[in-house]
Amino acid sequence: MDIATIIGIVMGFGAIFGGAALEGLHITALIQPTAAMIVLGGTFGATFISFPLPAVIKAFKDFKIAVLPPMVDHEAVVKDIINYATKARRNGLISLEQEAQSAKDPFIKKGISLVVDGIDPQKLRETLEADIMAYEDHAKHSVEFYECAGGYAPTIGIIGAVLGLIHVMSNLSDTSKLGAGIAVAFVATIYGLMTANIICLPVGSKLKIRMKEEILRRVMILEGLIAIQNGENPHFIEQKLKAFVGGH
Repeated sequence: MDIATIIGIVMGFGAIFGGAALEGLHITALIQPTAAMIVLGGTFGATFISFPLPAVIKAFKDFKIAVLPPMVDHEAVVKDIINYATKARRNGLISLEQEAQSAKDPFIKKGISLVVDGIDPQKLRETLEADIMAYEDHAKHSVEFYECAGGYAPTIGIIGAVLGLIHVMSNLSDTSKLGAGIAVAFVATIYGLMTANIICLPVGSKLKIRMKEEILRRVMILEGLIAIQNGENPHFIEQKLKAFVGGH
């Protein structure tokens, strides 16, 4: 579980509702189902229009990645590549055939299989780079989905506020309820801003980070396999791959 995401959500909403409470505003004044329906329905309705259905479904599935990210251990990748390099240097590239069969990761399985098949290093690079580009293009859809929703939410919140004001203005005969009605109308604006800046845009940023981590992992595997195919020394390969890890 990504503790930073949980802390961020709790801190974000806690600061807003806590600050409102300190100012003497009753929390129930911020709980408006109608405003929530307008903002959430309008925001995601507009976002659904912007993306094909498969991308929408994937974006909602990928939401869990922000909270429950897959473990990406770059040090483990380096260790595995060095093991492959040592085995290939000792017994030849054909000895990696068993590794290809037992590998659970599809990208590693594909890469090792190509190495064992004796594909040209340049072709190996082109093939795996195309695979990485396809992954990036696919993963970007979820990032763009939440960034798009974050862009729509504040505007939909304003629409909700305007609708509330229209309702207030149409009932001016009862001036005693005028102030409360205007206050309720602006709750939609708050919902729009919170939806954008505490949920959608941060989730989009977190998914972008996850995507970059996975791309780095695949680039490390690509460079490692090409180095193995070129018969480079395992110690040299290790130093090369550790340069990719950096602060990860």
